[in-house]
Amino acid sequence: MNLKTVSGSAVELSEVAFGREFNEALVHQVVTAYLAGGRQGTRAHKSRADVSGGGKKPFRQKGTGRARAGSIRSPIWVGGGKTFAARPQDWSQKVNRKMYRGAMQCILAELVRQDRLVLVEEFAVAAPKTKELLAKLNDLNAARALIVTDAVDENLYLAARNLPHVDVVDATAIDPVSLIAFDKVVMSVAAAKKIEVELG
Repeated sequence: MNLKTVSGSAVELSEVAFGREFNEALVHQVVTAYLAGGRQGTRAHKSRADVSGGGKKPFRQKGTGRARAGSIRSPIWVGGGKTFAARPQDWSQKVNRKMYRGAMQCILAELVRQDRLVLVEEFAVAAPKTKELLAKLNDLNAARALIVTDAVDENLYLAARNLPHVDVVDATAIDPVSLIAFDKVVMSVAAAKKIEVELG
């Protein structure tokens, strides 16, 4: 398929990587799995087995008039363990490589259809100046943008660091959530070619 850069030159890109039909269920599943994988899952309580002490029966079984008890760390005792103690949890979900590639193809194709993918010959700044980067993005009408380059330039990274709605990533580091979250995706032709090889 032919796509045009901002300067007007045509770029031939794979129909597979940038022209796939949108599959909402697939994209939803992959995005959900990606977000779930980012969850830390650290949480812990102490059950009656984890609380220190309580090995000895506190008093005899019969004859005291009290309710029978086998441990001072029973959940119904003060200082006892928690009944259903939370444990660290792994929230990650399995996503097949083919599914992930398919979802990324769907997202990129949808960006093209919605005119949210801005192709440029190359994207760089002469100095690490936020003002310079902001001017470039305003020229492209992309104030809230994900900038995808074939290799992250240090000047570009430093210039974008202080902008809350701008992020710079390498073509190999794109993820489904970032592609969806930003209003525009500004992508260099070299990055598009690299993505085409990865997803094609």
